[in-house]
Amino acid sequence: MFPSHFDYHSPSTLDEVLALIAEHGDDAKVLAGGHSLLPMMKMRFAAPPHLVDLNGVDELRGISMDGDTIVIGAMTTENELIASDILAAKCPLLPEAARQIADPQVRNRGTIGGDICHGDPANDQPAVTMAADASYVLRGSNGERTVHSSEFFLGAFYTALNPDEIMTQIRIPAANGASGSAYVKLKRKTGDWATAAAAVQLTLDGGSCSSIRIALTNANQTAFRAEDAEALLTGRAIDEALITEAVEKVMAAADPVEDLRGSVEYKTQMTGEMTRRAIRQALAQAGA
Repeated sequence: MFPSHFDYHSPSTLDEVLALIAEHGDDAKVLAGGHSLLPMMKMRFAAPPHLVDLNGVDELRGISMDGDTIVIGAMTTENELIASDILAAKCPLLPEAARQIADPQVRNRGTIGGDICHGDPANDQPAVTMAADASYVLRGSNGERTVHSSEFFLGAFYTALNPDEIMTQIRIPAANGASGSAYVKLKRKTGDWATAAAAVQLTLDGGSCSSIRIALTNANQTAFRAEDAEALLTGRAIDEALITEAVEKVMAAADPVEDLRGSVEYKTQMTGEMTRRAIRQALAQAGA
């Protein structure tokens, strides 16, 4: 099928984007990579009268450092994350996860901001950026605000992003000290969404875990942090017995939906197993 008629807008600055959104209100949809919106438009499940293409706005792209903080433009593609020397050195969790997203064609067009703002619990970047302790910078008619990743996802396909706002940046503290991270994902085939996945970032101090964040993909209505498991591991020397206890807490917190990828019981077990593997890999990377 073909989309319904719409007016196409190609702004070149962020101010132009916000002006178009303010002018057209709910009649406008913004276009990033288009992997979710364009298929919906072709099937006429979505029929926005105005399409605002963000791909010409250069200020929404790029990866840079602001002191000890990594700044990623929301329109930065997954392939650009993979190729970034800054991320390889300061936050290897992001390129590791980006390599596991879909296929090369999707990674060449898909953006980190679009992945996050869609609010799909099966998308990868919500949990990955939560594990990285990211904050999201949002800009709208009332100015700019910053929302921490742990407070952004409110339900399936429902986020804290207001209708007149767009995401402009993802800001992540640079890893330091004896740190390690991993994103471990189970999927049926290349290009598929996760059956279950876990993102882990931790720091060691004298053999003990001084901090750890565990975030889960497709294990609930939103990506979420396994805070009980994090509390169990923080301040302790992590061994296999402690990892098993943490996995039990992760499985207790998981509440996946049964679908073609598996039953609730299977997906819960796999969430636990992905967490176990991610913790082990992060520990190894940190030098444990």
